[in-house]
Amino acid sequence: MGVTENLAAIKNTLPPTCTLVAVTKTHPVETIMQAYDAGHKVFGENKVQEMRSKAEVIPADVEWHMIGHLQSNKVKHIVPFVSLIHGVDSIKLLEEINKQAAKIDRVVNCLLQIHIAEEESKFGFSEEELDYLIEAYSREKFSFVNIRGLMGMATLTENEDQIRKEFKQLKQHFDEIRTKNIDGLQFDILSMGMSADYQIAIEEGSTMIRVGSAIFGGRTYH
Repeated sequence: MGVTENLAAIKNTLPPTCTLVAVTKTHPVETIMQAYDAGHKVFGENKVQEMRSKAEVIPADVEWHMIGHLQSNKVKHIVPFVSLIHGVDSIKLLEEINKQAAKIDRVVNCLLQIHIAEEESKFGFSEEELDYLIEAYSREKFSFVNIRGLMGMATLTENEDQIRKEFKQLKQHFDEIRTKNIDGLQFDILSMGMSADYQIAIEEGSTMIRVGSAIFGGRTYH
C-alpha cells in the first residue's frame, strides 16, 4: 500500500481521543506531501535542521512536533514555529526553551520525557527527577512553556508483556500528576507508541502516537 492507504488504515483504527503524529524523518518532501494532500497535518521530526528545512517548503498550516533528543543549543532554531516538543528530558532544557520563547513572546507546548525502558540509550527523567520537577514547578518561572503531559518510549523488544508494563507505568505517572491539579500544568497529552507498539500504547491510554515507517515505509539514511 502507498502512503495515503497506510495513513487511512491507521486512522481508521484510532479512537477519537488519540492524535496521530506522522513521523517524517529522512523522508523527502514529495512523500510527506502525499500525506498532506490526504488531509494529514501533524508531522514529527527528530532532527532540528531537517525540521527547519521541511517547514520552509511545506504549507504553513501544519503542526510540527519535535520528537527526538533536543540539544539546548538548537532550541532557538525551532521555538518560533514548533507546535509541540516531546522530548524535554532535563530541567536545563526546559529552562532554555522558556528563555528562547520569552525572547519572541511565544508560549511553547512541551512534554516531559520519562525514562521507562530498560535500555540505557533512552533519554528522559527518572521517577525521582520527575517528582522533583513537579513539586518545584512554578508557573512564574516557566511562563513561556506550557507543559502538556508526558512522553515515553518502551524497550525495543518483541516481549509485549514488557512493553505493556512500561506503558502502564507511564500512564500511572500521568494520572498521578493530573490528580494533583497543579496550577499551570494542563496535562492533557500522553505521547506513547510508535509503529511497532502503538496498538498496545492505545490500549494502555495513549492520547498521541508517533508513527513513521508504518505510514511512509522504511527510512533511507544518507
